Amino acid sequence: MSALQFELLARSTANRARLGRVTTPHGSFDTPAFMPVATAAAMKGLTPAQIRGTGSQIILNNAYHLFLRPGGDRIERLGGTHRLMRWNGPILTDSGGYQAYSMSDTAVLSEEGVTFRSFIDGSKVHLGPESSMRVQNQIGADIIMAFDDCAPAALPAEDADERRVARTRGVVDHALRMEEAHERTLRWLDRCVQSHARKQDQALFGIVQGATNLDLRRRSVEGVCAHDLPGYAIGGVAVGEGTEAIRTVVEFTTPLLPDNRPRYLMGVGYERDIVMAVAAGVDMFDCVLPTRNGRNANAFTPQGPIRLRNARFAEDSLPIDPSCDCEACAGGFSRAYLRHLFMAEEMLGPTLVSAHNIRHFQRLMLDIRTAIREDAWSSLLVAWPCIGSDEAHSSTDEQT
Repeated sequence: MSALQFELLARSTANRARLGRVTTPHGSFDTPAFMPVATAAAMKGLTPAQIRGTGSQIILNNAYHLFLRPGGDRIERLGGTHRLMRWNGPILTDSGGYQAYSMSDTAVLSEEGVTFRSFIDGSKVHLGPESSMRVQNQIGADIIMAFDDCAPAALPAEDADERRVARTRGVVDHALRMEEAHERTLRWLDRCVQSHARKQDQALFGIVQGATNLDLRRRSVEGVCAHDLPGYAIGGVAVGEGTEAIRTVVEFTTPLLPDNRPRYLMGVGYERDIVMAVAAGVDMFDCVLPTRNGRNANAFTPQGPIRLRNARFAEDSLPIDPSCDCEACAGGFSRAYLRHLFMAEEMLGPTLVSAHNIRHFQRLMLDIRTAIREDAWSSLLVAWPCIGSDEAHSSTDEQT
């Protein structure tokens, strides 16, 4: 347990929300926490100093991408991801299993892991529990994730190509596929625990699966928590199911997880989903939405998103959000100027809006933590109208 300490500092009386602090070998972060995603050991368009300027205390690297390029051996020789990307705070790596399975139509899933074609050069690559642990040990993140089998939220629609891909991957009967994923995730966790070589300085989190089947979720919690791990995650949500299904799974599963360990909801990032999950007792979140949307001229505000390419912003002198203290807003960059940058394909546009979007989510987390500390949960709805807005997000989009 020396790789990670978790301290609970306060609880809300309105719900299960809790305030805490996680301490790792590379520093501490406050919870509830939002982790922006630096996929390939870089936050697209942002320097480490700009990331720190958003108030981000912990970030996420993608083991799948780093496994393929530049490779675990090279990262290890270069001193690990902290030194490589010049980030001196905590880092979490996902296991790479979800990406290996989901990003390649020709991926083959077996008991040994996932065999797929590299998106870089088309070569055949295999990733399993042991190799995932090895590359995450080499990357050197403070928190690493078990290699798991993530079943789809549902079978593909009645489309010939999608059905063909599903059959290739062995997805024929959804109920059987969910059961298989649940059992395999537990077997793979056993192997991850055995092969994790840096237990003293890297905290391994187990992942609860089960899709939308609550009985499987309960059984998965029991199996995963049979291992006394530094933390636990809820996986397999925000992969195509609707908002209410996400809520049902999160509100059911979270209270079943150990109270004295950090709880991580993987890949969920819309404001309304985060607030719902915090109220259920979740402590950690990650999502690509802030930077992905920022690169596409979509900015988040407490009132809801705005699309800066719209012609109505062509002469709008306001910043994205007058209440925001980010570099874009406090620096006086207008919506009109930002729109111009995107229309002219200038790199500064994606940089400024990405930085704003990350700061938007970190400001939300600050207000959430304040609401818990002061036991004033209802104040969030007043300050953040987007929490209750249907326009704030498309509930069926994959967030991961």
